[in-house]
Formats: sequence, structure tokens, C-alpha cells
Amino acid sequence: MWGRRSLLQALCIVVAVAQPALSAEPVGQAVVIKTEVTGQSGPIEVDSSVHRNERIKTSPSGLGQFLFRDGTKLAVGWGSSVVIDKYVFDDAQSVKKLTIRAAKGTFRWVSGSSNSSAYQILTPAGTIGVRGTAFDFYVGPDGTTAVVLLNGAARFCGPGGCRQLQQRCDCVVAKPNGNMSAARRVDPSILDTLGNPRALPFLSGNQRLSGGIGMIGGCNMASAAPERKDRKPPPPAITPVPQRQDPPQRRAEPQKERPNKPDMPHYDKPHHDRPHHDRPDYDRPHHDRPDRPDKHGGHDDHDRPGHHDPHHGNDQDHQEHHRDHDGDRDHDKDRHHNRGGSFNHNR
Repeated sequence: MWGRRSLLQALCIVVAVAQPALSAEPVGQAVVIKTEVTGQSGPIEVDSSVHRNERIKTSPSGLGQFLFRDGTKLAVGWGSSVVIDKYVFDDAQSVKKLTIRAAKGTFRWVSGSSNSSAYQILTPAGTIGVRGTAFDFYVGPDGTTAVVLLNGAARFCGPGGCRQLQQRCDCVVAKPNGNMSAARRVDPSILDTLGNPRALPFLSGNQRLSGGIGMIGGCNMASAAPERKDRKPPPPAITPVPQRQDPPQRRAEPQKERPNKPDMPHYDKPHHDRPHHDRPDYDRPHHDRPDRPDKHGGHDDHDRPGHHDPHHGNDQDHQEHHRDHDGDRDHDKDRHHNRGGSFNHNR
């Protein structure tokens, strides 16, 4: 009796010990980890295995990229929480069932080699059915869900019905109460609809993915990228002050070199048109003429009232100038007389 009871207890212990081992079955691995990503057993690092029923969380700036055994890729953006709910193997290259449950955050999904009917994504507002596709989706704190198709086709079904996404960049927004928008092309206004400028960061470029999964996207959402808190803002651009441009100056022509003229005595300057004191007296016997002002060029103006000669400061200087001329004429007369005497004496 006690032997059977002991045997049953031993079997229960074996089953209890084996159950955690089954739940810890690896289904994929981490290929990219940024900032902080945690799993059931603590922080997840690159090449760490992820397991069925494991909850994956990211920090407000965290990012994790995961690759499953059938080639399915899942990117988990910042502030997210997701559980790998079901993973049933078919063979080494495919699965019969792969279901993930997204509680909140932002994600990118790219299907692997399994049959499209094997994939299913659960959100608080409804279920995303996969048709060999790639898409981004966001789950807000209140359960509001947005799905943006990137490749292939998808269908979103909730309490309010189903919506088909067939064109690239088609978008559907659904709420847990059943309200659901029609499928339309996504644009930056969706961030206002979701009430979160950090939603859909893989489309806006606010978070960048690595490898082939990062090459998908766009949909003209890059202009809607909000300012990231984990990056320092660039310094403000300094607007150059326009410099005043002087008008082009003409090139100065080289001046011709003027010959140096010998200094002339005061009475030889150009205001005397006809210098008379250099000629002999017998050529111009002007000392025999009656006393009157000499009419040299420019001297007639001395007798005009109000005239001011720029070469002579006043009338007194002018009179002294004429006295100098008279002295020169007397000197020339004596010199002429001496020449005459010497001529007679030599004869």
C-alpha cells in the first residue's frame, strides 16, 4: 500500500520537474540588443536564446531583434512588452503554430518560411492575420492598435469586424471597444490619432533596425520623426552675417613721371609773360620811358580795386617787387656802361 503511494508521489515529482523544462524550450535567439532588453531569466544579450512563453520587455530606449527557427523576424521597439504564446514545431524548417501576444509597444514583423496560416499576432483590439507579409504595428497603453502594411497582405479582425490591408502603406487603427477605421494610406497625422509622437519609430526613422529587416519601410513617414530623448539635440545653426561688398574699384593707371624743372627765381615765374630784365638795355630802352606801370602780362590787375594776387600777399609786397626790378635795371645799366668803357679802352 505504502509502496504504491510512494511510487505515485515520485511520478508527480518527475512531472512537476519536467514541466518547467518544457516551457523553457528555445524557439529563437536575439540577434540585436540595444540599451536594455530583459526576459524571464534577466537581461537578454546578443545570441541569447528566447523560449516559449517567455515575456520580453524593453526599456524606454531599448530595442531587440529576434530570429525564430523558421526564419521569422520580430523587432521589439522601445517601451514594449510581448509574450511568445505558442510555438509548435512542424519540422526543422517550419512551424505549425506561432502566436505572439503583444501587450504594448511598437513592433515589426517579417514572416518566415512557414505557412502563412501558422502565424497569428494577438493585440487588445483584435487579431492580425498574416498572409506572407511584413508590417509594423503599435499597441498603445489603452489597447488602441495601428497596423501598417509593408509587404504582402494582412487582415485585422476585432469586435467591429475585419479590415483587409492589400496595398503597401495601407493602415488600420482599431480600439478595444470595436471602433475601427477603414484601410487608407498612412501619413504623419496617424501619430496625432494615436496620441504618441514616438509610435511607429521604425517608419519615422526614430529607431533604426539592422540587417534586411531595416531595409523595409518608408511610406513618407520620415518627416514625422519626433525628437529622440536619448540623443543630444544638434547645436543651432549659426546664420552667417552677410558681408558688405564694396563696389569694384578701378585699377589705378600708373602716372607718367614728370621731368624735374630747375628752380626759377621769383621774377622768372610764369606770371611774367615777357621777362624784360634779361635783355640788354639797348634792345629795349624802357628806362627812358615816362614813369608808368609796366604792362606785363598779369600786372595790370594789380591796380584794380579788390584784386588779390595769389602770388603776392599785399600791395607792400608788390611795391617791393617793383623796387627789386628797378635795382636790377640799374645794375644792368652799370654793367653796360662798363662794357662800353672797356670797349673804348681796348680800341
